Amino acid sequence: METFDVIIIGAGSAGLSAGIYAVRSGLKTLILEEKLAGGTIADASLVVNYPGFAEISGGELAEKMTSHCKKVGATIHDLEPVTELELVGEKKIVKTSSTTYEVKAVIFSTGSHYKELGAKGEKEFRGKGVSYCGVCDGPFFKSKRVLVVGGGNTACTTTLYLSGLASEVIVIHRKQAFRAEETLISDISAKNNVKIMWNTEVQEIKGDKQVKLVTLFDNMKNTTTELPIDAVFVQIGEAPNSQLAKAAGVETDDHGYIKVDMKQQTNLGGVFAAGDVTNQLIKQVGTAVGQGITAALEAYSYIKRPYYRK
Repeated sequence: METFDVIIIGAGSAGLSAGIYAVRSGLKTLILEEKLAGGTIADASLVVNYPGFAEISGGELAEKMTSHCKKVGATIHDLEPVTELELVGEKKIVKTSSTTYEVKAVIFSTGSHYKELGAKGEKEFRGKGVSYCGVCDGPFFKSKRVLVVGGGNTACTTTLYLSGLASEVIVIHRKQAFRAEETLISDISAKNNVKIMWNTEVQEIKGDKQVKLVTLFDNMKNTTTELPIDAVFVQIGEAPNSQLAKAAGVETDDHGYIKVDMKQQTNLGGVFAAGDVTNQLIKQVGTAVGQGITAALEAYSYIKRPYYRK
């Protein structure tokens, strides 16, 4: 059984940042990722609020973080999902799809996944016109008419990206105002091929082999209409990937987020969490990086027991 000082589960912004600081602190570090390193930030068409980069694509930022982490000496195993954990006690066991590790500390940075609408037809047309990633699937709908569902930063960023590809972008939001940054709202307002429909929800997605139209519900007028459309981009937020942690005894809140204190410590000794999977209020790449750094340094403190922790 191979041993490590710390295993970080998840290679997004929080996990990669934790990896950099863990290695630099002298810890033998392994990062396990069920997909590919980089996390959901790689799906962002453009990042304009991360210090040091006035403008950078999410994919490029994710690649730079991954490269940096590898350069300092962290071991990253892509496509190796964790299947079972034993976290109580000084020696912790991490089982994956291929092997078993013994470790002194664990950091959860498992992030989140896209929320679904729950509308009729959504599952049937996923990958056939229903998408949760504008950067991934937007280029398939050049000069087409597309629908974006949502009212936050992600929905607005996706709208701006798609406005440069599609002939028309229709944004629907179930409320009367966006909850996004003012600069994004202003940029959307300046786009001639973007139309906004307030107080509107998707009831059903229809088509044959591909999406053809949607049934929309106006929750103020209590009326329904059908709208011909080529694609539906669902951008209504994310939910935490905390099932693995919860099954191992890590405490979560009513929404499924891992509970952490100011040191990113969970209810289990030597178990930390950082990033979008935690109950920290702000979900941004910058806060994920900061939480990952804190988690790594606290893991070092937990393992090495320096004077300032006594």
